[in-house]
Amino acid sequence: MIGNPEMDGNPEMDGFAQRFDRLVANVSRVVQGKDQVVRAALSCVLAEGHLLIEDVPGVGKTSLARAIAASVALTWNRIQFTPDLLPTDVTGVSVFDQATSAFSFRPGPVFANIVLADEINRASPKTQSALLEVMQEHTVTTDATVYRVPRPFVVVATQNPIDLEGTYVLPEAQLDRFLMRIDIGYPGPEAEAQVLRSEKDEATVLHLSPIMTGSELLEMIEYVKRTVDVAPAIENYIVSLCSHTRSLPEVRLGVSPRGGLALLRAARVVAAGAGRSYVTPDDIKSMAQPVLAHRILLRPDAEIQGRTPAEVVARALQAVPVPRTLVR
Repeated sequence: MIGNPEMDGNPEMDGFAQRFDRLVANVSRVVQGKDQVVRAALSCVLAEGHLLIEDVPGVGKTSLARAIAASVALTWNRIQFTPDLLPTDVTGVSVFDQATSAFSFRPGPVFANIVLADEINRASPKTQSALLEVMQEHTVTTDATVYRVPRPFVVVATQNPIDLEGTYVLPEAQLDRFLMRIDIGYPGPEAEAQVLRSEKDEATVLHLSPIMTGSELLEMIEYVKRTVDVAPAIENYIVSLCSHTRSLPEVRLGVSPRGGLALLRAARVVAAGAGRSYVTPDDIKSMAQPVLAHRILLRPDAEIQGRTPAEVVARALQAVPVPRTLVR
């Protein structure tokens, strides 16, 4: 049997779906005609994961990130990544206080609920590495002292995939810390016309008001963890998908166990957003590409042949049998 009829359609679950739809509608006022992209991005935030938005210039990467931050009454900071940015410019620095004759820590912009890391691949590897600890552990260690960032903590990063001059490729360890990587793509003709009309209507990020408090967002995050069930067959399905990516000859590095956990977390939010208290195989399929593809490294000969990580994920979805009966 799939699901639990006693829980499906209960007022709490319906309330989550309605609040999720309100968030989608608010962000979509700025990002026109990209409902599925907005839903995926918000699913990442509600899974308490980090989001990487990769696309060509001018399609709304930064606008999407800022619209998410502006839709919830949380603290947020924007960091413009440049080649001369230092690690302490991100995490903070210890400064000598003459009044107390002691060093005091001045927190950097990473100490916020939502951190917008704009053009993250323009910073040096040393500065990029400053995010590794805080993205995984939600802490910053300076002078042997550990400082905790506020919760929820989400890094929303953007990068341009075609401008290679002055950029540094994100290392595998950092890519694996992003729960999801998405692209926005060019809008359709009607959506692009709506973008032009929005200039007159002033439907920009600057005019976007929060529709939810930080405590309400945390309630939604905890609600998903507490309420949405995952059958053993679904867990085995995720494990099989991840294992399949590691077995293909053209793959140098397959999906890590962290990737499987990220896929589970994202699928639970998708299920809750649809008003369900259980995860289905379709939830897994809908999140497989944005959650898994960026964690896969191909062998050089496969890249020369034009293979892509997205194709690897598609092959895994086609090869791994879908569970038909979910027993909970």
